[in-house]
Amino acid sequence: METKTYQKFLMIMLIIFIITGCSTKQGASTKEETTGTASNEGGTLVIARLSDAENLDHHFMSTINAASVTHSKIYEGLVGRDKNAEIKPLLAKEWKQLDDVTWEFKLRNDVKFHDGTAFNAEAVKTNFNRLLDPNVASPRAVVFKMVKEVKVVDEFTVQFILSEPFSPLLSILASHEGGIISPKTIEKFGKNIINEPNGTGPFVFESWTPGQEIVFNKNNDYWGTKVKVDKVVYKVVPEETTRISMLESGEAHIAEPLSVPMMTTVEASSAAEIYRSEGFGTEYIGFNFQQEPFNDIRVRKAISHAVEMDSIIKGVYNNVGKKANSLLGSKVFGYHPDMSAYKYNLNEAKKLLAEAGYPDGFETTLKTMDSKERINMAEVLQSQLKGIGIKVNIKVLEYGTFIEAVNSGNSEMFILSWRNATGDADYNQYNLFHTNSHGAAGNTFFYSNKEVDQLIDAGRKEKDSNKRIELYAQAQELEMADAVYIPVRVIENLAAVAKNVNGFSISPSGYLEINDVSIK
Repeated sequence: METKTYQKFLMIMLIIFIITGCSTKQGASTKEETTGTASNEGGTLVIARLSDAENLDHHFMSTINAASVTHSKIYEGLVGRDKNAEIKPLLAKEWKQLDDVTWEFKLRNDVKFHDGTAFNAEAVKTNFNRLLDPNVASPRAVVFKMVKEVKVVDEFTVQFILSEPFSPLLSILASHEGGIISPKTIEKFGKNIINEPNGTGPFVFESWTPGQEIVFNKNNDYWGTKVKVDKVVYKVVPEETTRISMLESGEAHIAEPLSVPMMTTVEASSAAEIYRSEGFGTEYIGFNFQQEPFNDIRVRKAISHAVEMDSIIKGVYNNVGKKANSLLGSKVFGYHPDMSAYKYNLNEAKKLLAEAGYPDGFETTLKTMDSKERINMAEVLQSQLKGIGIKVNIKVLEYGTFIEAVNSGNSEMFILSWRNATGDADYNQYNLFHTNSHGAAGNTFFYSNKEVDQLIDAGRKEKDSNKRIELYAQAQELEMADAVYIPVRVIENLAAVAKNVNGFSISPSGYLEINDVSIK
């Protein structure tokens, strides 16, 4: 009897142990799930954007709008920038400049492309060979034109041999043009634009439906710190009120860009808040030198004197983004703080127009993209220039169509911005003003000045930072003297962000930074 009772006791204890064990396991699982929720892992991040990317190939991207989708997400470069915009190691773990024209990079040996191909020195060489191949005709080749050869030293060592000294090389490599594409993808697409991006980054391409959405998934095999969200969807939503409504309803987490007029709506929202930060770039009014009468400096100066910029900054932008004095933002290396734009002077404007043979003014077309501020600014310009007899017809175009028009020279006057992907004056000066950069490379003014070209070229070669600053100051003064453009304001990055989103930012260059984003 005692033995049977003892056996029963053992059986009961065994059952209790099993049950307790199971309960403990379930409790651990629940704790893990709770921990996952607390750390905000997973979920789908939806970004509602004004316009689509024109393509997903870094060798063909002419806008930060497109590069912002893939840069540091799909594609990575040898170097990148940290949160203070300082150069940091990325696919290259270290580097050194061996002489004036030779830079050596030691590469990581633990990186694979999304298709499983190993990242190595040959992959780097393949990328720059494609970028610089005249038959490929990349519009971004101009930024690396000083690269004579990319030499493979060993499997994980590569050298950039330059045709001439180029001080801002690292800043260019850190921008989207320096993004490394899988050699297999390059082989597949060849000279054609790559619309199925394949890189080494923390996101993997899933799909692109042009005009509608781009979808990326988390790269679970990423070599670095993995992203927190499982998926990101960039939705093309041209109407801003719809973008904001999507935040209110929970259909989207980020809406960008945010216009100044819409800021009050977001400020009153219980679901969203405003993100804002100063950028490297500026907005400006440009003239096409190839079109009459803008090939006459007197006409360009007359218009520059006829624009009352303070009323535009206050009335159109509600003082968001400070008034610019050049096309370099104040945070950019090489910014010229002592430069002055043309002062508002209607009498001088009328005098210059009469000297140019237009005493009664003329009729012209001003092109702009379809954003509220740009349209509002165009209307103010239309009103202001009427005061000197110039009739301005405003033509509002969808963003991609607008960019294509100004890149091809199909413009007279236009409102545009330059984000400056590197934070170095060279990226601004060479792309926007050098004779070699006419068209899609950035010089949509089709401006050419040999002295400016020489100063820009000298700035690229000069090692001394102070001397570089002096060279860029001289170039900026000459550009202003030629009345190439009218500076408007330093860009302030604006976006509407759902209150349950953490970790979002926009870099000074204008790239959307989502790798640290989590959703509550």
